[in-house]
Amino acid sequence: MGQATRTFVGLDIGTTKISCIIADTNGSDPEGLRVVGVGNAPSEGLRRGVVVDLEKTVASIQRAVEEAERMAGFPVKGVYAGIAGDHIRSINSRGVIAVSRKDNEIGPGDVQRVIEAAKAIAIPMDREIIHVIPQEYIVDDQDGIRDPVGMSGVRLEAEVHIITGAVTSAKNICRSIQRAGLKVFDLVLEPLASSHAVLEPAERDLGVVLLDIGGGTTDVAVFYEGSIRHTAIVPFGGANVTNDIAIGLRTPIDKAESIKIQHGAALASTVRSDEMITVSGVGGRSDRQISRHVLASMIEPRMEEIFALANKEVKKNHFAELLGGGVVLTGGTSLMPGLSELAEQVFEMPVRLGAPQGVGGLSNNVAGPRFATGVGLVLHAWEGERGEGSFPSKAVELKRAIFDPRRWFSDLF
Repeated sequence: MGQATRTFVGLDIGTTKISCIIADTNGSDPEGLRVVGVGNAPSEGLRRGVVVDLEKTVASIQRAVEEAERMAGFPVKGVYAGIAGDHIRSINSRGVIAVSRKDNEIGPGDVQRVIEAAKAIAIPMDREIIHVIPQEYIVDDQDGIRDPVGMSGVRLEAEVHIITGAVTSAKNICRSIQRAGLKVFDLVLEPLASSHAVLEPAERDLGVVLLDIGGGTTDVAVFYEGSIRHTAIVPFGGANVTNDIAIGLRTPIDKAESIKIQHGAALASTVRSDEMITVSGVGGRSDRQISRHVLASMIEPRMEEIFALANKEVKKNHFAELLGGGVVLTGGTSLMPGLSELAEQVFEMPVRLGAPQGVGGLSNNVAGPRFATGVGLVLHAWEGERGEGSFPSKAVELKRAIFDPRRWFSDLF
């Protein structure tokens, strides 16, 4: 008998689009995760990753989920949802405990206690811990240990990465999903989810910057020696570029968006000035021609600003110089021509485009960088189920204890 099929649903609630990805473990191939349903809907009701109109957000979620359900052929009960927004803050913390057993063997209980000790930091009332991710453990001054369970030692320390967010923003995302008739199994930071889909283990070890350039926000995650070291959200994205074009060319937002997608380029020096494009006038004014070089010179400063802000976040780490894996770009805006070259100039590191990996089935439908977060959410859920990923393998129960949203939103469950 094959293993029972397990289903995982990722819901990427973005500023410009909401995508729902349904994946299951194939009974005949228990090792693989295959995508069986994909749904997309334009997102209305969010600004910079934060819910500003609950009813519109609920309607968009329902549209995306219904489309994915139709493709998969079965209904969805609960989802793993992504959270971003410029209210996200991250800190590194350390916990120290004495090992409890007489024979000095470290058990899962000790790991749980040391993480609880590392979590004991003062955070304001309006913020809540979303993730506590162990980076490494130190047993009696021996550092670099990934999983200390079963080792002997007197003193156990843990270095952890703590990600906090505004309680109300997280609650509003949960509320929207529940109003759409779904349960929230977990809230996952979006750059953390994307990293599961686009980063190779070798890159995480060598040191890499993941930049997920979405519509409303650009998510930054820095990995080094296999663990996440820094996360940040830059409150600008592709929607800001569209606004710049709309104002600069005096054209409606929807026309500016299609001009950006069809003709946009992030590096003006690569575009010939004799290439012309047609711009629709607003309010019945006549169409006019402008050169594509002018368009690129509107886009370039904004993208350069986004990269400069992201680079400032990366530089906050003392190992910013040691990131041998360079920069990986993902998210919908990353497809713009010339963006990788511009990023190389700003970061002074090699840059590559990251597309989702690690899933079968309808993987062609989700091959683009804009699906990185959705695919990452199902991979995160699947790895959590198997006790892999960023968590100590012996401590799946610990993961449940730390990440259970019911703990902090008891009134919603």
